[in-house]
Amino acid sequence: MRFFYTLDARKVKQLSLIIVISFFTALFVYTSSISTQSVFSTSDGPKAIYKGEKGIALTFNIGWGDEKAEPILKELKRLKVESATFFLSGAWAERHPELVEQIAKQGYEIGSLGYAYEDYTDIEDSKVRQDILKAEAVFKKLNIKDIKLLRVPTGHFDKDVLKVADKLGYTVVHWSVDSKDWTNPGVEKILENVTKAKKGDIVLLHASDSAKQTKKALPAIVKQLSSKGNFVNVTHMISNGDAKSTIIP
Repeated sequence: MRFFYTLDARKVKQLSLIIVISFFTALFVYTSSISTQSVFSTSDGPKAIYKGEKGIALTFNIGWGDEKAEPILKELKRLKVESATFFLSGAWAERHPELVEQIAKQGYEIGSLGYAYEDYTDIEDSKVRQDILKAEAVFKKLNIKDIKLLRVPTGHFDKDVLKVADKLGYTVVHWSVDSKDWTNPGVEKILENVTKAKKGDIVLLHASDSAKQTKKALPAIVKQLSSKGNFVNVTHMISNGDAKSTIIP
């Protein structure tokens, strides 16, 4: 009798575990299905968007460098890509006003990458605020007004960073597809990383000098992704979309 009691207890534990796993799986599927625009957020509101519902957003970070941005802009023009979003560090923009002007003239959206390209999770909230505002002042001098999108330098953020950005009127924009082009893994690997993108995805690319293979990868990227949806900027993608939230601890 003792043997059968032990066996039954094990079965009960296994059954309980299966029920718990099934419950959380169902909860995850449900919460995923009730929204079309995905975000990270704090429990009291501020959020970082990483997915939308309309089109595909090509986004380019530029934090430093003198050589790669212009060729990438020319290649996008050649490929007739009319919508994209460039996140520029204020320090870079300050040194390259002619390229900032070219980005705007080609009709591309400009977002902020802060000023000094510091990891916001490593500095005090007051320093984060100062960095964002310093970049904002640079863009205003360059006649780039009303920037409301912020991609945090290095991509690292926490609830405090989200709150600072929100108080300054910025929406933090992350990404759902990472090309990893800055690691220079080869054009084929960049394409492999990017072609998983589908409608609603925000794709991370770079136009800094560290990304030596991005320009070569662009024709294949544009060909592959244009068959899945229209290219849109981030603001267009996230406008009028419902959002779900994942809590940032």
